[in-house]
Amino acid sequence: MKYRFFSLICIVFFFTNQMAAEDGSLLWLRQSQGANASVEVSTQCTSATLNLAAEELRQSWKGNPVALLIEKDKQLAPDGFRIQCTEKKLVLSSPSATGLLYGAFHLLRLQESGLPIRPVTENPAYSLRILNHWDNMDRTVERGYTGQSLWDWEKLPATFSDRYEAYARANASIGINGTVLNNVNASPQILSTEYLKKVKALADLFRPYGIRVYLSVNFASPMVLGKLHTADPLDKQVIHWWKDKTREIYRLIPNFGGFLVKANSEGQPGPCDFGRSHAEGANMLADALKPYKGIVMWRAFVYSPSDADRAKQAYLEFKPLDGRFRPNVIIQVKNGPVDFQPREPYSPLFGTMQQTPLMVEFQITQEYLGHSNHLAYLAPIWKEFFGLVPPTSLKAIAGVANIGTDANWCGHPFAQANWYAFGRLAWNPSLSSGEIADEWLKQTFGNDTDFVEPVSRMMLQSREAVVNYMMPLGLHHLFAWGHHYGPEPWCNIPGARPDWMPSYYHNADSIGIGFNRSHTGSNATAQYPDSLCRLYDDLSTCPEKYLLWFHHVPWTFRMKSGNTLWEELCYHYDNGVQQVRKFQKIWDRVEKHVDAERFRDVQSRLKTQVRDAVWWKDACLLYFQKYSGQPIPYSIERPIHELEELEKITLPISNYECPTKELLNKNR
Repeated sequence: MKYRFFSLICIVFFFTNQMAAEDGSLLWLRQSQGANASVEVSTQCTSATLNLAAEELRQSWKGNPVALLIEKDKQLAPDGFRIQCTEKKLVLSSPSATGLLYGAFHLLRLQESGLPIRPVTENPAYSLRILNHWDNMDRTVERGYTGQSLWDWEKLPATFSDRYEAYARANASIGINGTVLNNVNASPQILSTEYLKKVKALADLFRPYGIRVYLSVNFASPMVLGKLHTADPLDKQVIHWWKDKTREIYRLIPNFGGFLVKANSEGQPGPCDFGRSHAEGANMLADALKPYKGIVMWRAFVYSPSDADRAKQAYLEFKPLDGRFRPNVIIQVKNGPVDFQPREPYSPLFGTMQQTPLMVEFQITQEYLGHSNHLAYLAPIWKEFFGLVPPTSLKAIAGVANIGTDANWCGHPFAQANWYAFGRLAWNPSLSSGEIADEWLKQTFGNDTDFVEPVSRMMLQSREAVVNYMMPLGLHHLFAWGHHYGPEPWCNIPGARPDWMPSYYHNADSIGIGFNRSHTGSNATAQYPDSLCRLYDDLSTCPEKYLLWFHHVPWTFRMKSGNTLWEELCYHYDNGVQQVRKFQKIWDRVEKHVDAERFRDVQSRLKTQVRDAVWWKDACLLYFQKYSGQPIPYSIERPIHELEELEKITLPISNYECPTKELLNKNR
């Protein structure tokens, strides 16, 4: 009988000790509700936004009474805020209700992170902090790995998902104040009256959270919707069509933000189709938006089939147009000169267009970083960019969203950290990657130091691990055709453009490997300021992390470590694999600090990541060994695949599962 009693106690202890299951749907907003805090609204103005700020604090604030005050303050931006502390209460003030909402979330962030409440003045670095959704109207998401699009266009405007407001609240909590609802490869139908009414429904819902709606537009919309014979931006009928359409939009959505445009890139129509420049196309739209204080975000992601180095083309096309854009045009430039690679130098357009407002475009979704299978904390990429491009030189900031209908919004539980980090850096680029990781972990999982410290270190190392096992030392674009998941350095599609092929970038031969962008090659180094041009152009001074980006380097070249280039490449690939194996150990050790559902999810994805890392390492080293003719150092983990088998792998674009699991089992 006593054994039964002992067993019962053990069972009860086991179940009462288990953390409640969580599916990640609450993101970093897991604070308890029902605090019934004392909140005094010390202003005669009332608004839905002010009510939201007060309610957030009433529900979750556990500290002193808070007074909310709207007042003019020359030291504060329109959506900035100030916190003042007295013995009896806190005073949260701002020139706007939106600033008070941001301040309320700031207080709750400090509370949930266990940080002290101190007097502070907060102003955002950028007035425009925008998510770009690459969502299509059929609810598919280009480069989306987390289910369908949030926007159920078929049911709008009559039926709303509960997630729409949850999405707006999450963005407001990290200071994001704009959203582009649709893909840059835009359908003209988004500008039809039918769909504009659906857009209005979302805009009305988002407005109290300080979020403006923007739309990606197809430059040929006047031809498709207006049945005009041309979309020439200097044609009077085209100009009139855009002005009428813009007037219709603002009648429905008074605070509409403006247009995002992808033109003359990857088959999208644009002004160059009619013999006009990007400036003429952008200015025509800017003139239509100007009476309503709307903006045009014109993307600089352009490249065409030509002999010019792809990394140079945006600079070549846009630099001559500097100073020719209207004041309400902002050129949106990807952080690197090619395409969201795990590591790139910054785009040389930054710093060279002195008379044109620029905004940086980061990719939050992990198109080139293992999709939703790999842990890759992206704040270090963005901090690397800001280390060379002064944040003050930019007008705005945009991030390509990683959000979908998956229960946890982002697929990989740790991919939420990238959404969070984008918002925090858009507000304050001086925050460190570590500060942001700690904030997110404490709010998303808990404050226990035994959990936060090792997992934060894991996050901070994760991006470098991905670079190591995918494309170290400046290698880039070795991805599989189409879906960019997995390695395919041997890819050769008959008839395809050269700059879509990995060999265009790695140029491996019996002598060495890498793209020669020095003065003896494409001379892309000349697009950078003199000090960086000299640094990058010289093989002896080029930072090794960019070495193969800027130089074709002999296999026997002696690196700073004393290893040859071939040996160093091998060690980097192996280090990447070992780093991810270490992540597995770290995660397993913190099991008791995490609910079972999220623990198993991350654990499973780390297993996939290790398999993929081995796949990358073996594929790249075995393939490049054909050119180097040198042995893989015996001190590193031996390949477990045959190159011939790896070259046969084909992965459907609609399927992002790890294809190596079966192959690995077969080779055991």
